[in-house]
Parts: sequence; C-alpha cells; structure tokens
Amino acid sequence: MADSAPSRPSRTSAGRSHPGAYLRLQSVNVYVRDQQRSLEFYRDELGFEVAFDVRLQSGERWLAVSPPDGTAILALIAPRPDSPEHKLIGRSTHVAFITDDVAAKFQEWVGRGVRFQTTPRLRRIKYHSTSAAGRVSGLLGQETPVWGSTFARFRDIDGNSFSLVSFDEVTHALEAQRRAAAARVEAERRTAQEIEFAKQVQARLFPQHVPSLRTLDYAGLCIQALQVGGDYYDFLDLGRERLGLVIGDISGKGMAAALLMANLQANLRSQCAVALDQPERLLESVNQLFCQNAPDNAYATLLFAEYDDQSGRLRYANCGHHPALVLRHDGAIERLDATGTVLGLFREWKCTVGERALSPGDTLALYTDGITESFDDSGQEFGECRLVDSLRQHRDLPSRALVDRIVADVRRFSRDEQRDDITLIVAKSRAG
Repeated sequence: MADSAPSRPSRTSAGRSHPGAYLRLQSVNVYVRDQQRSLEFYRDELGFEVAFDVRLQSGERWLAVSPPDGTAILALIAPRPDSPEHKLIGRSTHVAFITDDVAAKFQEWVGRGVRFQTTPRLRRIKYHSTSAAGRVSGLLGQETPVWGSTFARFRDIDGNSFSLVSFDEVTHALEAQRRAAAARVEAERRTAQEIEFAKQVQARLFPQHVPSLRTLDYAGLCIQALQVGGDYYDFLDLGRERLGLVIGDISGKGMAAALLMANLQANLRSQCAVALDQPERLLESVNQLFCQNAPDNAYATLLFAEYDDQSGRLRYANCGHHPALVLRHDGAIERLDATGTVLGLFREWKCTVGERALSPGDTLALYTDGITESFDDSGQEFGECRLVDSLRQHRDLPSRALVDRIVADVRRFSRDEQRDDITLIVAKSRAG
C-alpha cells in the first residue's frame, strides 16, 4: 500500500479540543535600570497597579505592573549591564495604550510629571479603495469613509517610549464596554445588597425571644451554607405552659428555599392556635397552605414537638424528617421516627402523633441533615452515631453550650467548605 500523505490536524483535535482552556497574553517586557524606581513611576505617576512582585529562587525579582483595567501586564526587567537587553533601555517599546480621551489622560499625566514627546494630535485616515472597508463602501454607494485617531507619545523614567492613542470606532466600543461593565458592577452590587438584606430579614425569622419554662432548658442554632437558606427552626408559645419545638428543611438551597422557609414559618405561626388540642389538624392545614403557595415538586421535611411544662409529656409529629433523638439519663437512646410523609407534595395528607415522657436528666436533640451528612476529607459522614457520641460526651453542659459544642464537633470533623445548612435544637429536661 502506498504511503498516505500526513493528515492535517483538524480544528477539533488541534484548536477546539479544550474550548474552555485558559489563554491570554502573559506580559510585555520593558527593560529598566532600577525596578523599584520604575515601579514608583508606573504606580504613582501613571496610576498602574502591581500585577505581581515575587522573588525567584535565583534571587531575581519578578515584578510587573498593569493599567487600571488590568488587561495588560508590563514586566519590569532590570538586565545586567553586560547583557544585550541592557542596550534596549530607553528605546521605543512599540507598546500603545488605548484610552477613550487622550487629551484628558494627557492633562492628568502631565500634572503628575510624566514627560510627553508630543502633545495629542488628531489624524484622519481614509480607507484605500483596495481595502476591504473601501470595497464595501463602494458597493454601498457611500463616500470613502474616514476614521480618526488621536495620539501622543510619552517616556517613562528610563526613557522607554510608549504611545497613547484613541480611535473613533474603538473609543465608541470602549465606551460601550465601560457602560456595560459599570452596569454589571452595579447589578452585582444591588444583588449583593439585596442578598445581605434578605440574610438580615431571615435572621429575624429565627426565634428572637424564647418562652421560659420551669422543667426544660432549650436552645437552637442555624448556620447557613449560603447567605440565606432553607433550614428552619422555631419555638412557639402554645399557651397553657406548652411549648412547640419545630425544625424543618426546605428542598433546594439559596433564595428560593429561603422564601419557602419564610412561607412555612408564617403558615405554622398563623395556624398554631389549633396545635394545643389537635397537632394533626395543625399540620394538615400547614400542608394545604404549603401546597397552595409552593411550586410543583417543592417540599419540606418537618418535625413538630409539643412539650407540656407541667407533665413533662412530649407529643410529636415527624413529617419525613430525620428522627429526633432522646438521650435518656441512663444513657439509652430513643429515636422519634417519621409519623407521616413530607409536606407540600400531596394535598390529601395525614399524619399520626407519637408521645414520649421526658424525665429530669433526659436530653432531646432535633437536627437537619447538615449535621449528620457533613463529610470529612475521606468522604465519611458525621452520621447519627457520632451525633449520639457528642451528645453523650457533652451532656452535662447547659443546652446553649451543648448546641455550640456539638456544632463545633461537626465543623471540626468536616473541615471543607460547608455544603448544607447546619441546624440543631437541644432541650434538656430538669426538675421543676
């Protein structure tokens, strides 16, 4: 078989194999006598910024500056006196800086002491008829177009010369880019401001004041993974010395979850009057309202517990949430498993109510998956067993300190960036 001609690399294999690959001009070398002296000139007189300033293993200083928009980098190199590069100090760099107003930049830099070889001059240039632009204009029956440029030349402290230019078309494009960039910055500022405001509003949705009980010491905490989140906890004064402890987790994250969390809280607080005698009716009503107000496929897990300060009785409904844990005074663990499915997916919805008695020395823990599903470097979960160990280890602490200690254990276990909201309620039964 005859040898075939070598194949040319395709655009896909050669030029498009990594469409997201990073590529940019690193820097333009400018040879100077003294790097520090030149740095002061570019920074103080031209208003440039330091792009990088590092000391190499060889002992050489690698120093570069960039104009305020950061799109170009000049490496300031101090060559040895006996090197060929040393002879390039003080020559034309063939580098042109473009601006939308040469005259204004000229006045600014002259005021700072920059030496210009020429004052700004306007130059008008016609397209040649043989140029692509000239041929297009001829076909359209237009006169030969004219475009203008304004330019000036200046020197740095070592005599290296540069051009400062603007072009009509480029100036317009630069102005459009600047307006677009300013609009993006303003939009980002407003978004950040709105998110910060939403964070403050959501923080106020968590309990600000807690009803005082004789036989129960309790506390809660929520640490969001993002600025706002979908975890929810609450303490509801149900009257007649009864307290509602609530913890929930909205599907999703971010602003959408935060809005649904606020909606769920409003529904619970507006309907909690019926909780005293029939917690099932409360949750059925909350489910109906959540279905009406939430988009399709949005749901929430919820655990509602009603504590009677006189009898120490705890009635609860677990709506698809992680089981609450009761650490008995003798060290035994009881789990308050689900008594119904999640809220928001089904309009026809029922749940049952479980009941436990809390005795002095017992500890109740309600939590979201940000506790048990935090991962360590090897991919292991914190899990329910570690949560139980932490509860047992720190059980003698008051509830506020116990919450803080458990959360600290979780964060020490999972040192990476927090992936989910961390929410925890701890309630400790005590003698009245």
